[in-house]
Amino acid sequence: MTTILIRGASLAGGGTTDLLVEDCAIAERGTGLSRAGARVIEAAGLIALPGLVDLHTHLREPGFEQSETVITGTRAAAAGGFTAVHAMANTSPVQDTAGVVEQVASLGAQFGYATVRPIGAVTVGLEGSRLAEIGAMSRSRAAVRVFSDDGKCVHDALLMRRALEYVATFDGVIAQHAQEPRLTEGAQMNEGALSSTLGLAGWPAVAEEAIIARDVLLADAVGARLHVCHVSTAGSVEVIRWAKGRGIEVTAEVTPHHLLLTEDLIASGDGGVYSSGYDARFKVNPPLRRDEDVRALRAALADGTIDIVATDHAPHPTETKECAWQEASFGMVGLESALPVVQATMVDTGLLDWADVARVLSRVPAEIGRLPGYDAPFEPGSPAHLALVDPAASRVFGIDSLRGKGVNSPFLGRELPGRVVATIHGGVPTVLDGELQPPDEVARA
Repeated sequence: MTTILIRGASLAGGGTTDLLVEDCAIAERGTGLSRAGARVIEAAGLIALPGLVDLHTHLREPGFEQSETVITGTRAAAAGGFTAVHAMANTSPVQDTAGVVEQVASLGAQFGYATVRPIGAVTVGLEGSRLAEIGAMSRSRAAVRVFSDDGKCVHDALLMRRALEYVATFDGVIAQHAQEPRLTEGAQMNEGALSSTLGLAGWPAVAEEAIIARDVLLADAVGARLHVCHVSTAGSVEVIRWAKGRGIEVTAEVTPHHLLLTEDLIASGDGGVYSSGYDARFKVNPPLRRDEDVRALRAALADGTIDIVATDHAPHPTETKECAWQEASFGMVGLESALPVVQATMVDTGLLDWADVARVLSRVPAEIGRLPGYDAPFEPGSPAHLALVDPAASRVFGIDSLRGKGVNSPFLGRELPGRVVATIHGGVPTVLDGELQPPDEVARA
């Protein structure tokens, strides 16, 4: 195991420090540290963040390896400063048994770029008719604590109540994809004047808001934890704010793309070389909304109504995105661009500081997922999960910025701030000088 000495890093909460990393952990923290033979990283001007944690990643393996694999997805994660990802259950076979979640977790451990925590399905086959093996997955070696049918809504109220009751017995959480299916049949984009102009079936905001309203009441009734995936509307924010005001145990996430992009891009593109109208890189579930929704989401993240940022990293083969809008797949890749977009929308605008970024992209996602090792970053003895970020850097985000299989990023051609200079996962450098380290070196360590 390599000994690493990080010199002069700026802490998110203020001040500078040296960090000595040894045997997978933070060995010392202070100024003027030295260690013979240590690999030295000069970090003056860099911000030391605890390793980022994504609560919403689609790694696609098993079953959809043409889109992503565990190794390619975790390499993308490392490039973005992430040291842990929670892998959604919509694989093939679906992650609805102990055997499948253990397989996914072991693949992450084998490659070493990031910790992979599988998310278990709520229902068998994501079909919404009967509960999956929730208890068995929670007791498995994968120790699943988050359950979701993401991509589909658990729309049956009785089934949702039973799932909430079940996870409450072991402090699990249901992560709901809030989408009332009857209200969104055939929907292609946000419902409004623009959808009518473009001739695309509208996706009403109330389809999201109604499910959230139902589910916070169910969670309250049974005393369970509820997490709301990819909140996208101002109305959803108000429902969640009301529920938190009543003391209901609900948490919520927003994606980077919903913090920046609006439905207008569907009509006109972003004016860059990568985009024109009806560009399916902007097709996502839930859809891009109005500017007033974006403003409400930013304000909600700033005031704590929305707890975390999660990427909803959703890679697809090129042929399923470079096609007619109505036929294209929903989804965007987001691991490599998440931190720059959060810096652009929340830090550079003064809505959050870097300590807040550590909270919404590391500590609280880990808390929600019951992932240990992220509650006391940089304290001696704590696991060495961290990212070093240059906030003064900027770059035009291009295909060469992507490290996974998917290139369906909505940010191609945009100038984004910040650069991940180094990522360290459990004491092992996965990124140095902005470059991924070779797989054999990461796995061997």
